[in-house]
Amino acid sequence: MMNHVAFDTIIEPFRIHSVEPLRLTTPEERQERIVAADYNLFALHSDDVLIDLLTDSGTGAMSRDQWAAIQHGDESYAGSPSWFRFLDAVQELFPFRHIIPTHQGRAAEKILFTAIGGPGKIVPNNTHFDTTRANVEFTGAEAVDLLSPEGHDPALRHPFKGNMDVGKLEELLRTHEGSVPVVFVTITNNSGGGQPVSLANLRAVRAVCDRYGIPLFLDACRFAENAWFIREREPGQQDRDVRDIVRDMAALADGMTMSAKKDGLANIGGWLAMNDDDLAARCRNLLILTEGFPTYGGLAGRDLEAIAQGLHEVVEHDYLRYRIRSTAYLGEALIRLGIPIVEPPGGHAVYIDARGLLPHIQPLEYPGQALAVALYATGGIRSCEIGTVMFGRRPDGTEHPADMDLVRLAIPRRTYTQSHIDYVIAVCAEVAAHAQDLSGYRIVNEPPALRHFTARFERLGA
Repeated sequence: MMNHVAFDTIIEPFRIHSVEPLRLTTPEERQERIVAADYNLFALHSDDVLIDLLTDSGTGAMSRDQWAAIQHGDESYAGSPSWFRFLDAVQELFPFRHIIPTHQGRAAEKILFTAIGGPGKIVPNNTHFDTTRANVEFTGAEAVDLLSPEGHDPALRHPFKGNMDVGKLEELLRTHEGSVPVVFVTITNNSGGGQPVSLANLRAVRAVCDRYGIPLFLDACRFAENAWFIREREPGQQDRDVRDIVRDMAALADGMTMSAKKDGLANIGGWLAMNDDDLAARCRNLLILTEGFPTYGGLAGRDLEAIAQGLHEVVEHDYLRYRIRSTAYLGEALIRLGIPIVEPPGGHAVYIDARGLLPHIQPLEYPGQALAVALYATGGIRSCEIGTVMFGRRPDGTEHPADMDLVRLAIPRRTYTQSHIDYVIAVCAEVAAHAQDLSGYRIVNEPPALRHFTARFERLGA
């Protein structure tokens, strides 16, 4: 019998069943397209993008079994069998009493914060992502980030840089008693580099919430990736089944918001979950006004089926081992090239430290946007600025540098092969070699909220 041999090559735990073509463009074409898009990568036609790392939300490849499950979709308006399959799959991992389906995660956020937010309220989080912050602030409440000190240093290696600062949470709850309707923890922490949160930190946050009688909710979009990091990095968690770790995380919370477009492995969908009967009734009433009946929540039956199957697949160890290792492959290659990233690499994305790579561009000249535009113009790679463009404007309209200026290379699930990632590495190397030639940008037009989606830019010194 042969001994088990560990190989360095990352093998995708699947075979490719069907393919879609990619269109190669010239540098001249890409320059023309990005100028026409006013230097906003969200405004590009996706056919003009070679490797699309803008987001991992809803952009992954569904499996053979998910496509087969779609054929079981029952489109009854109320009480569809597809709803009950979805409900069972969710509660197997997150056994909250009330599961409220929504068309995606931001719809769950909108409903929840409409019910519990409002002027004078404060919602703490390890780090709010863009739609979460926007939905909190839209109600007149204040979104406060309480990331652990380790999470503020891109180059620092720490196993759980997504942790919440428990001391600061206790201080906030003590000084603003009666103003905090909920405490949120985002797993993994998207704005902070896709960094995980430990079970120990969740337990500590839970203990503080219990002392002050405040419910704890999870923004759980990447729960499976977070659970895998716990299994790999947290003492005493090795050799545990990821499903059990997920249930441990759920048991520490009173509810959750979820975008199934991430670790639901689906192209659309999400849910809001909780144990509070009265809050659930208020949220269901809002759901009916905006999303649909409580057993479909804006989703077709076929979507509920695809999510249910995706939830079974996302906690498979072979998949998660491949997913996390392939992301690390990109991050480690960039580190070897001397390109600064948020270390260690996150679960769903690699975050380039644009402020570190482009020190000659001031934060209010948007170094992240400059780097993202250069990656597209050089090699057709679409990425996403996570920095002063996304988070620099405060509710009072003033502009401030974000904590970090990052460019996120978000890897869609089961979509690109290792050779695609090798190409991304080569393009990043080329851009980094000429980093000193890049210039900053200014915003010439922006909406009142979530400006990064539709803002128009002008290159400084053009």
